[in-house]
Amino acid sequence: MYRVCFVCTGNICRSPMAEAVFRARVAEAGFDGLVGVSSAGTGSWHVGEGADPRTLAVLAAAGYPELDHAAQQFDAHSFARHDLVVALDEGHAAELRALARNPAEAAKVRLLRSYDPEADPADREVPDPYYGGPGGFDVCLDLVEAAMPGLLVAVRDALDLEGARE
Repeated sequence: MYRVCFVCTGNICRSPMAEAVFRARVAEAGFDGLVGVSSAGTGSWHVGEGADPRTLAVLAAAGYPELDHAAQQFDAHSFARHDLVVALDEGHAAELRALARNPAEAAKVRLLRSYDPEADPADREVPDPYYGGPGGFDVCLDLVEAAMPGLLVAVRDALDLEGARE
């Protein structure tokens, strides 16, 4: 199984949103059972909490399945459980690379919007909607969805490579 973990700050807004969207894309592509999808935060203050109600509302309005979520924190040991660690902004990516215990773990870290061919290379962050209104969550969903086709191709390619080695 190829395991993908989305990481934001508290694991209640952006990363659970990305988890829900990617899980839906994985199912649509017929990769259930081949790809594991999870999310985590760089901080611990929301551990055990559900997703932000505004995240849940935006996902429901867009037709995504209900998200059963409990926030968790990404730590150095989490690298061993994931093949790809997808950061939602540059700060997360830097924190994750600093947690890595070796270059192979650091190489697992990618920015979500790096998979969006339309993203400005100078601005590949998904902004944190937490302190804003509902519109920020809509923007977040738009940016997350735009990156999913490219991410799905990358994961499919990784699965093909792993299959060729067996």
